[in-house]
Amino acid sequence: MNHFLTAAAEVFSVTGLLYTLWGVFFGILCGAMPGLSAVMALTLMLPFTFSVKGAGIMMLVGIFCGAIYGGSITAILINTPGTANSAATCLDGYPMAHQMHQPGRALSISTMASTFGGVFSAVALLGTAPLLSKVALKFGTCEMFALGVFGLSIVTAVSSKSIIKGLLGAVLGLLFATVGMDATTATFRYTFGTTYLIGGIQFVPLLIGLFAFSQCLLTAEDDIRKMAAGKAEKLKQVLPTGSDIKRTAPTIVLSAVIGTLIGAIPGTGGDIASWIGYNEAKRLSKHPEEFGHGAPEGIAAPEAANNAVSGGALIPLLTLGIPGDSCTAIMLGALMMQGVTPGPLLMTTQPVKVYSIIISLFVANIFMCILGYGGIRIFSKISLVPMKWLNPIIFVFCAVGTFAINNNIYDVFMMIIAGIVGYILVKLDFCMPPIILGLILGKTVEQNLRRTLTISDGSFAIFLHHPIAMVLLAIAVISLFWPIINRYRTRRKGTDK
Repeated sequence: MNHFLTAAAEVFSVTGLLYTLWGVFFGILCGAMPGLSAVMALTLMLPFTFSVKGAGIMMLVGIFCGAIYGGSITAILINTPGTANSAATCLDGYPMAHQMHQPGRALSISTMASTFGGVFSAVALLGTAPLLSKVALKFGTCEMFALGVFGLSIVTAVSSKSIIKGLLGAVLGLLFATVGMDATTATFRYTFGTTYLIGGIQFVPLLIGLFAFSQCLLTAEDDIRKMAAGKAEKLKQVLPTGSDIKRTAPTIVLSAVIGTLIGAIPGTGGDIASWIGYNEAKRLSKHPEEFGHGAPEGIAAPEAANNAVSGGALIPLLTLGIPGDSCTAIMLGALMMQGVTPGPLLMTTQPVKVYSIIISLFVANIFMCILGYGGIRIFSKISLVPMKWLNPIIFVFCAVGTFAINNNIYDVFMMIIAGIVGYILVKLDFCMPPIILGLILGKTVEQNLRRTLTISDGSFAIFLHHPIAMVLLAIAVISLFWPIINRYRTRRKGTDK
């Protein structure tokens, strides 16, 4: 108890609160800018942590939380996910903001779900870290392969118009994932003689191209008179209504649990959690036909899930010394440079440090909630900017954000090509999420399957000895075919009438 009180006094000091607040604010700004990820925000602020010791770690926690939430702002308002974690939020956030003319409602639901997801994961980190870390340790190559297959199985659920085109999009994403040097045999695949593709297709340029650049091309088709007029969306609400809270509460709780569990598994991340959260929300919804057209649950689910990853990812970091994702890998480096060595003995040797990180996660999410609701009126002003001005600005942000990742002009070329391809696919009524899913999970599925088969000398019977993998594969089969069966039943009911 004394250790907890000491940590609380450190976090709630003026210095601790100011650095956490600055971290959240800076994280939201970086998260809302396409191309500037949470990893980049943490990297930029990492040198400043050396001079402020404990408060520096609190700042990094604030950046981590703020950047994940910030990505939802542009996803909702201009259909451009600031981070990969918010790609799923575009599906219902943008339609609610523009087709339903309720940007304030969309932002308020996103803020509410993000806050709950973050706070829930902090509670889980405080109370169940040892238990969840034991579960995470059971995930070997078989389980990681099964988890990847489960992630791919949700393509039928996120394929809003045509399941066939959704499956084709997932295959296209999987093909993109095979580009580059094979990690097992060091063979170059589909590099076409260029060194740029040896490392594979860069994810962020592809994401910005498919979502942001293609959207700008589609907008540029509009009549110039429409583009000259800003969309004066009346901000009807800032806080979520009672009906929205009641409707989204079960989805938020379920997605927070999903996000925390997935975050606790090393090698996963908020992008996978957000898609799985979205899929489960749609699958369990009484009105799945509303998804893709501005369903409140379609905003709440991915935001609660990806923000819950923040606490979940800290579980293996603090208890095992294993970073759950790239963000916590940076935090691992920061902790070790300050003399804190995460691992099983950390709770015994430096309990104050552990409690200060956990408490700062609570504080960061509260600050995120305050800044989120306080800034909704400012955020919504983006929709007042005429598209003839906003479109060129987005074009510039796409190019600058893409170039800033690796300082590589070829990333910009890749983004433009991806944008043109995305524009053509949208014209052909393809949806982008299956392509992104295929690209994200392709390498995970391939590498873990090959490692598994190497261990078993090519025998698939190895999966019979891994019950967690078998359960995940069974759920994947159900998840893949359930939307198809559901659509068939709906059509059959319609013909019977």
